[in-house]
Amino acid sequence: MELPSYLKRSFFSFQLIQIFILFYPTINIFAQSQTDQWLISKYYSEAVLNEILIPIDEWQPFPKDASVYKEALTEEAYNSLIKKGEAALEFGWPSLTASQLLEFHKTGNRRNYEKKYFDRRYNLRDLVLAELLEAKGRFTEEIINGIWLICDESYWGLPAHLYLQKGNAELPNVLEPTVDLFAAQTANLLAWTDYLLGEKLDVVSPRIRERIKIETERRILEPALSRDDFWWMGFTESQHQVNNWNPWIASNWLAAVLLLEDNKEERAAAVFKIMKALDNFLNPYPRDGGCDEGPSYWGRAGASLFDCLELLNSATDGKINIYDQEIIKNIGTYIYKAYIGDHYFINFADASARIIPSSDLIYRYGKRINDVQMQQFGVYMAQKEPEFQADVSLDRALFSLLNYKTLYESEAKFNFPKDVWLPESEVMAARSNSNNTGFYIASKGGHNNESHNHNDVGNFIIYYNAKPVLVDAGVGTYTAKTFSNQRYTIWNMQSAYHNLPTVNGIMEREGRNFEAESVNYRHNSRMAKFSLELAKSYPQDAQIKSWKRTLQLNRGKNVTLTERFTLNKVTDTTFLSLITPCEVRLTEPGEIRLIYNDFGSKFSVYINYNPELFIVEKEAINLEGEENGRLANAWGNGLNRIKLIDKLKQPTGNWKFLISSY
Repeated sequence: MELPSYLKRSFFSFQLIQIFILFYPTINIFAQSQTDQWLISKYYSEAVLNEILIPIDEWQPFPKDASVYKEALTEEAYNSLIKKGEAALEFGWPSLTASQLLEFHKTGNRRNYEKKYFDRRYNLRDLVLAELLEAKGRFTEEIINGIWLICDESYWGLPAHLYLQKGNAELPNVLEPTVDLFAAQTANLLAWTDYLLGEKLDVVSPRIRERIKIETERRILEPALSRDDFWWMGFTESQHQVNNWNPWIASNWLAAVLLLEDNKEERAAAVFKIMKALDNFLNPYPRDGGCDEGPSYWGRAGASLFDCLELLNSATDGKINIYDQEIIKNIGTYIYKAYIGDHYFINFADASARIIPSSDLIYRYGKRINDVQMQQFGVYMAQKEPEFQADVSLDRALFSLLNYKTLYESEAKFNFPKDVWLPESEVMAARSNSNNTGFYIASKGGHNNESHNHNDVGNFIIYYNAKPVLVDAGVGTYTAKTFSNQRYTIWNMQSAYHNLPTVNGIMEREGRNFEAESVNYRHNSRMAKFSLELAKSYPQDAQIKSWKRTLQLNRGKNVTLTERFTLNKVTDTTFLSLITPCEVRLTEPGEIRLIYNDFGSKFSVYINYNPELFIVEKEAINLEGEENGRLANAWGNGLNRIKLIDKLKQPTGNWKFLISSY
């Protein structure tokens, strides 16, 4: 089945989020209480793990019988996977050259090398799944070619992650294997390939599986077990705080350990270290489960934590089980709490507005924590996907195959939550109606040193009938600049390109000290109100004594925005920015008309304001260029910025805006 163009854009954006995730310093806002810490590792010592881990030759986490998978799939889904395998037979296995590696260092371009790098792995995945399903040996030769070529690569990580090595970071030092996101992901792919098809590989040559083990051991298992200084582990003091890298790498490392490490003591030692590293991720996590990296990063943050818990549960025959812990439940349910509608999610920080998360993963997580709403959300999202999409992580792909009919043939009964409040993360969302019609709002407090941070304290978004009206632009294509000291020279990282005021010509500043204060959320059947003080999110040059923002949803009616401020003095221009994907018409003084016309929907939303207070300007945001590639995909009709410029230039003000559709 051919994907509609808008879903191609959204799926591509979601894949890019997963492909290009790079570390960025993160400090979670609130730590858990001490009594809730070390949830994973505190009950199990290395010695205990030695006793409860199922031996490597007895652990059978997935069936290898093709008929089991074929029975779980529809004929259409089965044929689609076979066709992808057939297409992979024609793949040319592109070379990965030193010049391509050097391009990141020279120009900051990541994509040229990474596309070929990931194409190799996607191709191997498609071949493995096709052979698993068909079981005729037709794909085996190209699977072996893929294994051998990947094992021949100088470095399993990405050029952007060579900073993990000591010394010169232009080209990899093959004598110092370092463990990044995609080196670990590669180990996962090869380990599951070995598990699923090992006997077929041995028929050709035992050297193939031997090579998988040798390369995985020297590149992943040995350095990850022997070294504590990888920042993502969280074992050493570092300017880098752990983020999604921790559970993402841990899930792949854990799979490789359980499947390939045949030394019983080292297997237990590695599993125990992984459990402690995961606790370093979980200990400071907000107890409300909020992911400050956003819903698209949830897929490799909270969801990768779930991958780890599933592997631990399976490899100990259910003896390791912490699914009843409140924080584990909250981390899971965050994904549907952040859902807006029609593949749109709340996208603060480096998250795309439109994604396709793994419906099977959501469904399985919901079953584990006994959350019916989350299970229904998984079913609901599955039935919005036009065809099966296999994750590059083969364990996730295998679960998706086995649960395919369950998700696509069940009745979806998902109920849209009318109110969401994450008090520690300081994120809220509210709907007019439980049927998801009318206005939807979401806003955030927090601080400006969150993971994948944008300077966006106090930012909000507004949707109407689940379509975007005032938005967070999201993040562009990652380059060398994205995670450097030039990050906040990128326009979409700046507060002036969020729905925020620029005060005396000054934008919000990055750093932990730039934060919201007096954050408050109240709601009832008639309204939802979010308020906060923004003064501390700006530097002193802004001369803000107080800036109180209040966003209120009047259910079934409209949205009001109030900006009440006092400045120490007026030194420059102050204005409010509003970002929209809609056509902007300045119809008459005091009214701005936003016309939405995309994906078969057309409607107008109006912003009413006091014309005596503002000069109104509009401008199209330029989405050309390499850095804006993902933004152009996310916002096919482009983005516009509205500037409401304070023409009175008084030190106090009380601005009021009415947003309605009539």
